[in-house]
Amino acid sequence: MREIILDTETTGLDPLRGDRLVEIGGIELINHFPTGRTYHVYINPERDMPDEAFRVHGLSADFLADKPRFAELVDDFWSFVEDARLVIHNASFDMGFINAELKRAGRPLFPMDRVVDTLAMARRRFPGSPASLDALCSRFGIDNSRRTRHGALLDAELLADVYIELIGGRQASFGLADAGRATQRAARGQNVLRQRPVPLTPRLTAEAIEAHAAFLQEIGDKAIWYDQLPRPAAAPLP
Repeated sequence: MREIILDTETTGLDPLRGDRLVEIGGIELINHFPTGRTYHVYINPERDMPDEAFRVHGLSADFLADKPRFAELVDDFWSFVEDARLVIHNASFDMGFINAELKRAGRPLFPMDRVVDTLAMARRRFPGSPASLDALCSRFGIDNSRRTRHGALLDAELLADVYIELIGGRQASFGLADAGRATQRAARGQNVLRQRPVPLTPRLTAEAIEAHAAFLQEIGDKAIWYDQLPRPAAAPLP
């Protein structure tokens, strides 16, 4: 399964009132493991940068002035996301901007049924607890010390770690690591299965074993399991 952990930065809060995308960052996962493939662009919003937004991400209008417009990079963006599922924190916010830009560029909107909202996941798992990206990094012990300001690619990297924790990926990775070590031991000819230092006490009594043998003899070769297993050989004639 292919997923893209996605984050954006914008000029404000409402694409319907003229706010625009200024940055997109994405991390590719295959079966919940990062592949190393990323996507990152700065975007010329074709408008000014409000002070409130600048304080959040530090991207000025002067810095963005020579960056490509969304319509100029939409093909690269679409080829990166393709048929992947998008994983986004507070997905309705980011998708509102992404689909507004796609609509403005005359492209089809990205379907919301292919979007996973990690904010909703966190609120279901930890009801009543803070569910911001910083709060979840703190809860899961993820180092977010580099996050002095919001940045789309850095936030996507942090969200990838948070998402793996939310779906129990750390435990899964431990299991894979154990299996890998077992395979290595087997390749070296070492015994993979550990033996108990003291065997367990048998739970079947001699009487129970004899009763079971008598029951099997009474059924004979008519037992239903012989529909799948070889039937016993007929006893030789006296």
